[in-house]
Amino acid sequence: MTGPLHVPPPGPLPGPPPGSRPSRRSFLGLAATVPLAATGALALGAGTAHAADAAYVMGYFTESPDMLAADYGLHLAVSTDGLQWTPLNQNAPVATPTAGSLGLRDPFILRKQDGTFVVLATDLKGTDWSYVSQYIHVWDSADLRTFTGYRRMRLHDMNTHSWAPEAYWDAGRRQYGVIYSAVNSSGHNVIMVNYTTDFATASAPQVFFDPGYDVIDGDLAVGVGGVNYLYFKKNSTLVGARSSSLEPGSFTEFSTAVAHGGTEAPTLVKSLAANGVWYLWGDTWSPNGVFYAWQTSSLAAGTWTALDQRTYTQPLNSKHLTIHPITSAEYTSLIAKWGTPAWNRLKSYNYPARYVRHSDYTARIDPYAFDPYPDSQWRLVPGLADSTGVSFQSVNYPTRYLRHYDYALRLDVNDGTSVFAADATFRRTAGLANSAWASFRSYNNPTRYIRHSDYVLRIDPVSTATEQQDATFSVGY
Repeated sequence: MTGPLHVPPPGPLPGPPPGSRPSRRSFLGLAATVPLAATGALALGAGTAHAADAAYVMGYFTESPDMLAADYGLHLAVSTDGLQWTPLNQNAPVATPTAGSLGLRDPFILRKQDGTFVVLATDLKGTDWSYVSQYIHVWDSADLRTFTGYRRMRLHDMNTHSWAPEAYWDAGRRQYGVIYSAVNSSGHNVIMVNYTTDFATASAPQVFFDPGYDVIDGDLAVGVGGVNYLYFKKNSTLVGARSSSLEPGSFTEFSTAVAHGGTEAPTLVKSLAANGVWYLWGDTWSPNGVFYAWQTSSLAAGTWTALDQRTYTQPLNSKHLTIHPITSAEYTSLIAKWGTPAWNRLKSYNYPARYVRHSDYTARIDPYAFDPYPDSQWRLVPGLADSTGVSFQSVNYPTRYLRHYDYALRLDVNDGTSVFAADATFRRTAGLANSAWASFRSYNNPTRYIRHSDYVLRIDPVSTATEQQDATFSVGY
């Protein structure tokens, strides 16, 4: 690109109908397209698939129901199985845009042909859907520990957005394709593509996928058994298309739609442990940002089975994820650099959509997500009465601990007495319903365990299978 393109200021965009979810689209006509020159050295290397990959990294931004967690920087989490996630840097951002809207949504991580990473993201801070940017945010990174070369890359000069950018290596073109959502001349969202070698300048945009109806959030799995798969959002469901080539216009819808309420942001993830198994993640619309996951043993079949929520846990307040495989050395290096959280969350075994929290100082399990979200964050510290046990210190009320009183669990200020210390101390044991989970036996009432009853926590004797499930929790993040 030899100079800035002149784009007339965008006019006002109509908002969504009252009470509805905005469709993340503008309704403006398109300006004439001005080609952008592609320059830079061609990236060469072993490709994005590495035999040594043994773990995963996730990128996301954060929001919560009352927007207390709204943070539009790049957040990272890691996982060894692609299902249970550990947020890094205390769930704070590791990089934040310094140009454009000064915020990001929809981050995407790609390992380039030379083995380094590039991070792309929507140039949008918050939920002002009238904001129009022809640019996307871009960072380079050798290791996801440092982020360099921050810039914005212009994709078009049209009077429409550039949402949810993703990239892939097109071996036939020996260039990277960058796909994203934009509005076409018919007034509906399509998936566009530009080609680049350096993620600094790009070719003129082309329509990559337009089935004739509104589609956003394209996610590609390239070269799986000689077929390329594109998943996208259609009418609040996740749907797949496929093609034997990567040519624009070559993809045809084929899969069974999946959804859990209004679902968007599909992410395809290949299992590193089970041959042929793929996961499909989706994000429910709204600041709640609840993720759901499905599994298939054949991408070609296009059918998915919902995973039990016990099997996966998303990072706290995460929205619109990207997942990429990494090596075990990179996994260890990321944890060494950014650190793991100094707090935990506890998920209910038999109500895995619910987490332990305090509300009006009463301990209970409530559906994720909620605000104030720190109500569900706990520091599991050495037991106040016995350091071989555990006590639950509130993150947002650090002078208060979970203790039992008349067998009910509540959040009280530590008064320094031996009675309080004993009431607030528990023995962690193997989960009564699942030994891979955890249960907590009262220190001074050792025949009783923490359990929920009508969603409220208390200590009770446990004998039946239901009671064992009520008393079993996952300690995670």
